[in-house]
Amino acid sequence: MKKASIVLLSVLLAGCFGYKELPVEYDYSYKGRFDKYNSYDFITSYALKGSDTSLIRSSIEQHMKFLGYKRKKRKPDLLLNYAIYVDSLNLRGYDQPDINQWIKSKDRNLEYNQLKFGLSQGTLLIQVFDRKQNSSIWQGYATDEYQKLNFESYQEVRNAVKSILNKYQFFADGFIEEQMKKAEENN
Repeated sequence: MKKASIVLLSVLLAGCFGYKELPVEYDYSYKGRFDKYNSYDFITSYALKGSDTSLIRSSIEQHMKFLGYKRKKRKPDLLLNYAIYVDSLNLRGYDQPDINQWIKSKDRNLEYNQLKFGLSQGTLLIQVFDRKQNSSIWQGYATDEYQKLNFESYQEVRNAVKSILNKYQFFADGFIEEQMKKAEENN
């Protein structure tokens, strides 16, 4: 068991090297059941039609796979959407406790303190929706640093996606237990 924990920690740390963490903001829903999801799929976004967003999509897929989520076309738990905003925009966000602190309390009756963010050109936004609730449960987006992001560069896109999704820190339901069981079987 201890050996499996060390292996899992090593894998997590290895994934942190080789990229520059970019500044990210995120918001979440108090109705999110972050410990109950294990599958996902993408929502087709018409705003991106015609743009080559395969780098973004494949980076998201790699990260979700790392967290143990399985892509499922029929009735997935989560629906993911992403968008590149070329122009500046105002986005509504919320002043909330850090998601890790909130998860420990699981207080679903907190008030949302609304904020407005002015985001510069070149913002990448990733949204996570709970399919059953039919609502957004998490969104992560870039701050001003993204105006320099080259969306044609594989490394910069991977860095941006990793930076955003590193704020979504929830392994798929049952994934850790599954990995520990596999590690024990291999010993």
